[in-house]
Amino acid sequence: MKIAVVGAKGLPAKQGGIEHHCEEIYPLLVKEGHSVDLFARSSYTESTSLESYEHKGVKVVSLPCLYTGGMDALLSSALGAIASSIKQYDIVHFHALGPSLFCWLPKLTTSAKIVVTCHGLDWQRAKWSKHSGRLIQYGERAAVRFADQIIVVSEDLRSYFKKVYNRDTIYIPNAASSLAQSDPEFAFGTSLSLTQQKYILFLGRLVPEKCPDLLIQAFQKLQPKGWKLALVGGTSDTAEYSRKIVNMAANNKDIIFAGQLKGSLLAEIIRGAGLFVLPSKLEGLPLAMLEAMQEGIPVVASNIPVHQQLISEQRGLAFQVENLHSCIRTLNWAINHPKEMAVMAKNSQQYVQSHYNWKKISDDTLKVYTTLLSPVTIEDETKFKKLDFST
Repeated sequence: MKIAVVGAKGLPAKQGGIEHHCEEIYPLLVKEGHSVDLFARSSYTESTSLESYEHKGVKVVSLPCLYTGGMDALLSSALGAIASSIKQYDIVHFHALGPSLFCWLPKLTTSAKIVVTCHGLDWQRAKWSKHSGRLIQYGERAAVRFADQIIVVSEDLRSYFKKVYNRDTIYIPNAASSLAQSDPEFAFGTSLSLTQQKYILFLGRLVPEKCPDLLIQAFQKLQPKGWKLALVGGTSDTAEYSRKIVNMAANNKDIIFAGQLKGSLLAEIIRGAGLFVLPSKLEGLPLAMLEAMQEGIPVVASNIPVHQQLISEQRGLAFQVENLHSCIRTLNWAINHPKEMAVMAKNSQQYVQSHYNWKKISDDTLKVYTTLLSPVTIEDETKFKKLDFST
């Protein structure tokens, strides 16, 4: 099977859930004998335009870009759609709603089956201008009209497409990446003035929809004795917002901005955390939270539906989204009830290990591909739409 991938910035994954998702599933498909071409952005791969290289068996093709934020994503997606129409593929898989704006092109010019994975309702993200948000919404509508199958990464997204478009989708979640080995002596964490199990960890891009500013305010109000707040992550076309939150914490030595980390350093900081907190008002399915749960770190998060899906049934604590006082109260309870939080952490670890597995996700994605390529009757198609890939 020949597969084209459009929408990921590139490989290897540096930052971003879509890139980590692609890095996990496509090498597994290559190992099963399929070929995968991933059309990337030269701004991300740091390669010259049209240069290609292999990463874990996946052919990564760098496309020209504009180096201008949203326009970079728009151009690379358009060029990826064109490139996927020139060469004959069996499957063209678009990741995210913005790139899906161009899914009509291979649909109308080739015999390839078109798959779209919605990782979140990106038009709701604060970093996009009104014009860019509208284009992403057009991408959503293009996916509904032209995609042979839409995959969603959360139950909330499946409900959204059914309610708004009466479109059936396939739920295939993300999973946590396996973290690298880390220093048991916690040397890097110590260099950041952190103490194991005595800091709150925020892990994610420093963007408005993830609400790190709310967490900073809550920490400053609470002032938990002996605790620090570590924020790990880079920016995403949000330099002004990043400056704002850094200024918020400028006079507090207990708030640490660690920047973007990866490999053993990231693993060390995750494993050393006393609490993982994600105050987002918008998420697809947060890989960072899954990683923390997989490592047995107690979790506190805003009560948006996808978070509740993960931490309900005594797997973590939730506070009211965008509510500072609720966040403060919940953090205070979590810090002062370590035994209860440890039980929740164990529950969440077992839950993630049972339900979120990259091999299963790869197998389920391949099942979507093979079903689309197989001759089907109307009865078969009806059965396929009713399949639940989440079990």
